[in-house]
Amino acid sequence: MRRLLLAAALAALPVLPALGQGGPPLRTAVDGTFAPHAYPRLEGGVQGFNVDLFREVARRLGREITIDSASFSGLVPAMNAGRYDFLAAPVTVTKERAEGMLFTEGYLFTEFQLGIRRGNAPIRSLEDLRGKAIAVNKGSAYDAWAQANAERLGFTAQAYDTNPDAVQAVISGRAYAVLAGNTVVKYAASQQRNLVPDFVLRETRAHWAAPFRRDNVELRNAVENVLECMKRDGSLAALSEKWFGAKPAADDAENTVFPGYGVPDLPGYDPTPHEPRCN
Repeated sequence: MRRLLLAAALAALPVLPALGQGGPPLRTAVDGTFAPHAYPRLEGGVQGFNVDLFREVARRLGREITIDSASFSGLVPAMNAGRYDFLAAPVTVTKERAEGMLFTEGYLFTEFQLGIRRGNAPIRSLEDLRGKAIAVNKGSAYDAWAQANAERLGFTAQAYDTNPDAVQAVISGRAYAVLAGNTVVKYAASQQRNLVPDFVLRETRAHWAAPFRRDNVELRNAVENVLECMKRDGSLAALSEKWFGAKPAADDAENTVFPGYGVPDLPGYDPTPHEPRCN
């Protein structure tokens, strides 16, 4: 009788996935044109900072991982539809996005930066954008900023399916500047001599983090735990230096373990104190 009662009690317990101890392959995606975070390999597939980062996260969770490449504008709808468990693409955390998705803490800080064609007059303030065309990646935080500020600042926003297309619009003269994250603008300039990194919008500093569906708290917390361990052991900073060419400062996101789960002071943040569990 005791065995029957014990078996019945165990059967009534909720079944929880063994995160960190194996499980089905993780399904995720990147914008495969967003170098150096994710871009095509000659032999097929994608490479980049975010590809390396989340392959290592999956390895530490004891999970296989499948990383698809798709246009950024389609990534969030695909995740919300259940196609992906989370997004490995760098996603800028905003209040509006955090109201609809769960985020890990930031693994990088990002600032908006403009890139201009070599020989063009530099942009020294936002007032210099008046009368100009600004190219952005469709569906990105840069697209949202451009759409929100175009009328006020007097510029025209041009949205392109990929960031390389936005860069090419500048090189060809169809746009005066491309607006993207600072790491992306600097990398594009290193590969395209006619592009020059220019004005940085200092007030736009934000977290780049991994988004999850709102009901996927357990996986969000498990991934954040790994990110915190990688910050503590220096492996996240090492990946950053490998792909971006500079050692992160001590107070950069790559070296900062933030309290709680998620991005402090934004929707979805859980202030519960915890100590990272690192193997």
